[in-house]
Amino acid sequence: MKVVNISECNTIVNRYLSEIRDVNKQKDRMRFRQNIVRIGHVEAYEVSKYLSYQTSSVQTPLDMCDVALPSDDLVIGTVFRAGLPLHQAFLDVFDEAGNAFVSAYRYYLDKECTKIGVKIEYLATPVLDGKTLLLVDPMLATGESMELAYKAFLTNGTPSRLIMACVIASEQGVKHLCELFPSDDVVLICGAIDPVLNEHQYIVPGLGDAGDLMYGEKATK
Repeated sequence: MKVVNISECNTIVNRYLSEIRDVNKQKDRMRFRQNIVRIGHVEAYEVSKYLSYQTSSVQTPLDMCDVALPSDDLVIGTVFRAGLPLHQAFLDVFDEAGNAFVSAYRYYLDKECTKIGVKIEYLATPVLDGKTLLLVDPMLATGESMELAYKAFLTNGTPSRLIMACVIASEQGVKHLCELFPSDDVVLICGAIDPVLNEHQYIVPGLGDAGDLMYGEKATK
């Protein structure tokens, strides 16, 4: 799997990343969501480098002009609820893409809250056979949510290509996906890659719970 870490370069994305990590600026939910969208726009541009292209002619007021246009049949897939702003960012760029959604949530398997499971509850997707699937989710912690989301989408067809994108990943999550998808045809675009997961399987330094920061804390049972 080819891994792209945008934060390794000096780009404006590092400013957006610093703001979504900042515990004080996180209090502004609208700005937090907008920064996720901004990062998503840049990541979508990076993704565009790995698509297939074919030449098409466009009539300008003065002459014909040949341009190389993406030829992939795209589907953007995401995980509810934290993935929605990132999904919208990709749809802003790839505005003719199909859309797929899956509901997945993490839960703890032990009272110490150190072992987690992921449960899939809802799935809505077009037929994926022959499509290029862009699987986007802001946080890549263990990699299990991304894996299960992909497997859920496979129940409605097999895409010809898989490109994944996240805002912040852990090294463990990236390693997990590299082992799961050894082919160089699979691409993972990351805004940043952080070194560790804590005992509760949250990315460190990370940013906390992305879904809560976007939409407010959820009730717990």
